Amino acid sequence: MSSRRRTVKRVVVAILILGLLAVNPVVKLVAGDEASQPKPPNQLSDARIGPWPGRPVHTYSIVARDPATGELGVAVQSHWFSVGAMVPWAEAGVGAVATQSFVDASYGPLGLELMRAGRSAPEALRGLLAADDGRDVRQVAMIDAQGRVAAHTGSKCIAAAGNLVGANYSVQANLMEKPSVWPAMARAFEAATGDLTDRLLAALEAAQREGGDIRGQQSAAILVVRGQVTGRPWVDREVDLRVEDSPDPLGELKRLVRFHRAYQHMDAGDNCAAKKDWDCAMREYGAAEKLLPEQMEVVFWHAVTLVTGGRVEQALPLFKKIFAREPKWAELVGRLPAAGLLPADEKLLAQIKLQLASAR
Repeated sequence: MSSRRRTVKRVVVAILILGLLAVNPVVKLVAGDEASQPKPPNQLSDARIGPWPGRPVHTYSIVARDPATGELGVAVQSHWFSVGAMVPWAEAGVGAVATQSFVDASYGPLGLELMRAGRSAPEALRGLLAADDGRDVRQVAMIDAQGRVAAHTGSKCIAAAGNLVGANYSVQANLMEKPSVWPAMARAFEAATGDLTDRLLAALEAAQREGGDIRGQQSAAILVVRGQVTGRPWVDREVDLRVEDSPDPLGELKRLVRFHRAYQHMDAGDNCAAKKDWDCAMREYGAAEKLLPEQMEVVFWHAVTLVTGGRVEQALPLFKKIFAREPKWAELVGRLPAAGLLPADEKLLAQIKLQLASAR
């Protein structure tokens, strides 16, 4: 059966099952029993598409909602290349999904589709599991925009495997060094402060401290979306970062989060500058530079903003710092007046470029 036909069949079956569950308690009991019962060993091949029941993306992850902001997020780490391409799914105002173990990636888009249509996370997961012959090797967690959570760990997921559902979150893991990994994640998430991104990262770090994936580390990802849809997907997706392959994926993911936050401040600075609110612009660029003092891109545009706001003396030391590291950026200064990004003042431009000579 083609992949497309399998997907269509699962959607139809899931919707039919959800409809029957809503009106017939006998069907609900039977479907629930069937979904929870492990298949006999000789039926595992029934769940397989080809030689495997799916890609073996064994991992630990968390799905969560921030009740204060409504933000929804997923974070994951695995000893598998590019885990972020398959496990995490989220849509603003709808929900978030993590699909792993012998992964069937269709749980992501199908789960979101069902939640978008008004099904709760538990209903969506129950319907998709009932329509999946490979449910025994799946591990899936879902959370909807109202904070309703559901998780499933199949009976044939590789030990140590399990999940823990709490208020506005679920943590799940398989192929772990020990069964204390996911409880450690739950404790860390509940105790963490900061925004949803900070708390998701805290859960991942706790998992690794507890031993994590028995095979080690390779890739990681974090995805956070808004609680309400804006109609602008590039705004709705607040954080979308992946580490495809690294000996320290969590360390690298935290570094990328720091870069992401700095560039958010730069974007805010640009918006302030467009309104000629120079105090706001310099405050935002200053915050960006504080996060990334080593990144000359941030320092350069901070300096440009200072000059545009009439604070040349404050900008000159920054230009000197930049030119000492990146001499070619002195040439870039002369190109900015034509783009309206610096005053067309030859004396001023010469004063800025003079910082190149003093930097040598």
